[in-house]
Amino acid sequence: QVQLVESGGRLVQAGGSLRLSCTASGRTNRPYAMGWFRQAPGKEREFVGAINARGSTINYSDSVKGRFTISKDNTKNTVYLQMNSLKPEDTAVYYCAVDIDQPWVAAITGNDYDYWGLGTQVTVSS
Repeated sequence: QVQLVESGGRLVQAGGSLRLSCTASGRTNRPYAMGWFRQAPGKEREFVGAINARGSTINYSDSVKGRFTISKDNTKNTVYLQMNSLKPEDTAVYYCAVDIDQPWVAAITGNDYDYWGLGTQVTVSS
């Protein structure tokens, strides 16, 4: 089992920045990829970005490319999502997830992920 805890979400004005963190615990003594997803009220969950176990492959959705950056600190079992130039449409609950079956792939599909955090709320005001 892997437990995930997200943090860093809050209310921010449009154009502002936030950094989300996701820390994994439990059975983390094996390679895994980590992804970020979000879900806005009344909408389906959507892919935001993902990073593979080595950090050598990073994927982003088109909606955040150029504004969001994923990084990771393997010594802390933590992945970060730096969000810049935030827009009201970025408002959502942000979830991190772990993929242990394909650690060398930064998967973009939620079904590829095995463990999920409870999410952190990001609200961007206009």
